[in-house]
Amino acid sequence: MLLVVGRIGRAHGVRGEATIEIRTDNPDSRFAIGNTLQTDPSDKGPLTIRDARFHSGTLLLSFNGVDDRNGVEALRNVFLMADVNPEEANISDDDFHISQIVGCQVLDSSAKDWGVVTDVLHLPAQDTLVINYEGREILVPFVKAFVPTIDVEKNVIIVNEIEGLL
Repeated sequence: MLLVVGRIGRAHGVRGEATIEIRTDNPDSRFAIGNTLQTDPSDKGPLTIRDARFHSGTLLLSFNGVDDRNGVEALRNVFLMADVNPEEANISDDDFHISQIVGCQVLDSSAKDWGVVTDVLHLPAQDTLVINYEGREILVPFVKAFVPTIDVEKNVIIVNEIEGLL
């Protein structure tokens, strides 16, 4: 399954380096020199990584055939996609891929239906579940205190009741 692993940001310098917004837990292998990544939109790729380095905490990539600042600017906001098997990607029982979470039915401990997860937001404090509840969105912090049980095989998430949320 093709999944987003990064987004190309602004150009860095004049030699074709791009800043990358990392969207993977495994950047060392996903952004290894020589790897070819698909793109969204697809007409911007595929892109083969020529060089990779970190500068002041930011990943910088250069791609074969993109040799200057103008070439990088033409790729700005393009999503980088890799072929990922979510079942093989889990490191522990508490690691999930977004594709395993979106679409899960959400119930509370008394089996009340809260709706379906429609998205997972990556916020500075923690990831947050977006749940469609009776036509409106509710947000639940995706932390163990609020979301104690996730069963991806049954496509069910159990949340603790949060006073005043519903």
